Amino acid sequence: MNIQNHWFTNITHVSSPNFNHRPDENAISLLVIHCISLPPNQFGDGYIEDLFCNRLNPDAHPYFQKIHTLQVSAHLLIRRDGECVQFVPFNKRAWHAGISRFQARENCNDFSIGIELEGSETIAYTEAQYEKLNAVIAALVEAYPTLKNIAGHSDIAPERKTDPGASFDWSKIKSFGA
Repeated sequence: MNIQNHWFTNITHVSSPNFNHRPDENAISLLVIHCISLPPNQFGDGYIEDLFCNRLNPDAHPYFQKIHTLQVSAHLLIRRDGECVQFVPFNKRAWHAGISRFQARENCNDFSIGIELEGSETIAYTEAQYEKLNAVIAALVEAYPTLKNIAGHSDIAPERKTDPGASFDWSKIKSFGA
């Protein structure tokens, strides 16, 4: 996987309006793993892109009436089949972490890259997702040498979040530099 101008090449790009400038574009030090499924526990409907692009139809599913006004994004989505979609360039601040803290630093969006796995905290992730996630991590570490840490959303916002959940197998993630 190659990165040019802060975008992966040869993957789908869907530009989200939900981002802004980082306080320091050279301070990317954390990778945050999330999970998402829309509606909950359903996969492959395209609703994640709609949410990240502020076009989720509240009438498409009752759950969407609660979330359709959220303005959120991630840098990347890895689908169940391993396909990647990038929404925000890596040098910009995606809106994925919310109120968060990592190693005594507040506002993790300022210094992190957010990766959403299409999944659920209670349904096992696919081997294709783990393979793609490891390829993504390797490419990001090469492109951003300050990237030294990886955490789950639950690690940076434990009072609010539980993802990627018990179904995520951390042992399948290669360590940095491996």
